[in-house]
Amino acid sequence: MASLSDNPAFRPLGLATSATVCFLAAGALTITLLGSARHSGAGLELTPLAAPAPVLPARAPTTEPAAPVSDRIDKPVFAGHALLADPALIETSPQGPLPRIADDGRKPMAAYAAPAATGKLRIAVLVAGFGGSATASSNALAKLPAAITLGFTPYGADVQNLVARAREAGHEVVLEVPMEPFDYPDSDPGPNTLRAEVDEESNGRKLSWALSRFTGYAGVTNLLGQRFLADETALAPVFTQLARRGLYFYDKDGGPQSLSASIAGRTGTAFAAASATLDAAPSAAEIDKQLSALEDAASAHGSAVGTAFLYPVSVERITLWAKGLSGRGFVLVPISAIVAAPK
Repeated sequence: MASLSDNPAFRPLGLATSATVCFLAAGALTITLLGSARHSGAGLELTPLAAPAPVLPARAPTTEPAAPVSDRIDKPVFAGHALLADPALIETSPQGPLPRIADDGRKPMAAYAAPAATGKLRIAVLVAGFGGSATASSNALAKLPAAITLGFTPYGADVQNLVARAREAGHEVVLEVPMEPFDYPDSDPGPNTLRAEVDEESNGRKLSWALSRFTGYAGVTNLLGQRFLADETALAPVFTQLARRGLYFYDKDGGPQSLSASIAGRTGTAFAAASATLDAAPSAAEIDKQLSALEDAASAHGSAVGTAFLYPVSVERITLWAKGLSGRGFVLVPISAIVAAPK
């Protein structure tokens, strides 16, 4: 069977040739990327970099893409030395391959985990938003160190190939499942958003759709979802499914009303929660400040996890910060090395 990375999910759209459109696109790009990142004198001593802070799109795609994996997986598939798919860990469904616990007890969260360095003070960082833009994803992938965990949305023209590249480069991958925020539909994670106060069957179908978009991920995180994570009735069946499929859940920004920790404990779901959002204010000075705070949290508790988006400024600051991390007594690890094991 051919590697999954040789079977792209979607065909990229043809390049627009209109001179007017090119002119407008160039102007928009210039406006988005102008500006410089400033370095704070406090916190980490990192060399300032001039890096842009693009605006996060307000809405996700509004149409459901076709199933990304059409080939039947009948033998293990690797991206370099990293496992990308294993038929023993896959349940075949009409929507695509779903993760499952193998008959011998192996779980996707372990089989697809990235190697972890050993150390007393551990820090994990998730950079989310991969798969939405092939260019932005490729640029970030080329710079981020292998120990950074990458979050992929279920929407995208070539997400399986991007996941294969990430796994080959040594990254752990998580799937971002669209979940309802408090201001939905003003903030809309897309057409298959898991909703609060919606029947379990409907959310189950949407969860299966998301889980079948690509293979090779060790866990799941929320794409928005503050309202959904605060709804016990809606959230508990989702966590039960994740536990049954051998996946961990990482709450990357559920907020103070999130019930994810308590429900994970009740359903036996491996779990971790963000200690900090690193680029809520996407400037070099603020990111450096949050990275310093992340080190403080790891020093106090033994481990900490931070979340960022693949803004160019975030990628630059995280990459530079990681270079000096071991010299300050910390080790950078994937999220799977920090998640609390299910009870």
